[in-house]
Amino acid sequence: MTAHSSEVNEKASGRLGSLLRPRYLVLVVLLAAVAAFAGVNQVRSSTIPTFSITSVVTDTTVTIQTANFPANQNFVVTMGPFGSKGINGIVVATTNSGAGGSFSATYNIPAQLKGSYQIAVRLQTSHAYPFFAYNWFYNNTTTGGPGTGGIPGYTGIPTFSVSAVDVDKTVSIQTANFPPNQTFTVRMGPMGSRGVNGVVVGTLQSGVGGALKATFNIPPQLQKSYQIAIRTETAHANPFFAYNWFYNNTTGTIPDTGATATPKRRFAYLFPSSTSALVQVRLRSGLSEAQRRQATQLIRDAVAMPEWKPQFGGSYLVTGAPVLVSDLTDVITDQLILLLIGVKLIGDGIAG
Repeated sequence: MTAHSSEVNEKASGRLGSLLRPRYLVLVVLLAAVAAFAGVNQVRSSTIPTFSITSVVTDTTVTIQTANFPANQNFVVTMGPFGSKGINGIVVATTNSGAGGSFSATYNIPAQLKGSYQIAVRLQTSHAYPFFAYNWFYNNTTTGGPGTGGIPGYTGIPTFSVSAVDVDKTVSIQTANFPPNQTFTVRMGPMGSRGVNGVVVGTLQSGVGGALKATFNIPPQLQKSYQIAIRTETAHANPFFAYNWFYNNTTGTIPDTGATATPKRRFAYLFPSSTSALVQVRLRSGLSEAQRRQATQLIRDAVAMPEWKPQFGGSYLVTGAPVLVSDLTDVITDQLILLLIGVKLIGDGIAG
């Protein structure tokens, strides 16, 4: 930001503060609410960051491969006990997502978790409504030891990410490091179940293994669910398996059906519809007409600043009784001037 723009912003903020009651200045809070309601659904729908585990060196390092990561975000990387999802875990690094999408990163296993059988790892931004993804891994060097199904040359852990969702209809996945020539049974279940003992929705033949794409129907039992777990697993005594979860809303849009996008009635005064949020600012009493006009213009200038530009689309409409009266006065005044000029011209014509 240039020194000039900084000075303009500072002046605008100072003037606006002098014209508004602090207790009614809810612009900042509700702009955050707009992002929380209008933006978060879009973020979670169009970009669900996930990552898979590609390799492990016992008690030393773990390497991950991300998918669908948002660009230019700082993710704090934490590790913790299995089952913790990495929440409040030990901070091991901070990773910037750069161009986003898919990238590889390697992290050191902290001393406190060395010797653990399984370890959770989590990547999360520091936003109030953060981007995050988590997974877990066996803390043993991935060299195809016991439990790998005895496939010569296969190492690693099979994982998959969710690449697309059609609400209540289908979900598409992208696998990583799947072992070759295996039949995976695909199940879906409630969020938190990891798909264990879930509804069978199909099978996946891994073929040559590695990266595969597949689409599965969402079963009737889980339609209308907000979040759904999905699992792929072979029939071995010590099976290959992978699981993930997804939001049951069409990727790239805000769902227009179901309760997932409809604000609750008690919040209607803040969110009149599923695509709008109301920001209320009450002017101080006793302002002159000039001051009211100035306050209205300062608010318009504020929402036009790039700092307040909605991150995920959308626009602002500044309206309300003082604004309408002010704008209407301007329109009427302009039209009255035109009318008077017209009358004068007609009068001159008649007189001539």
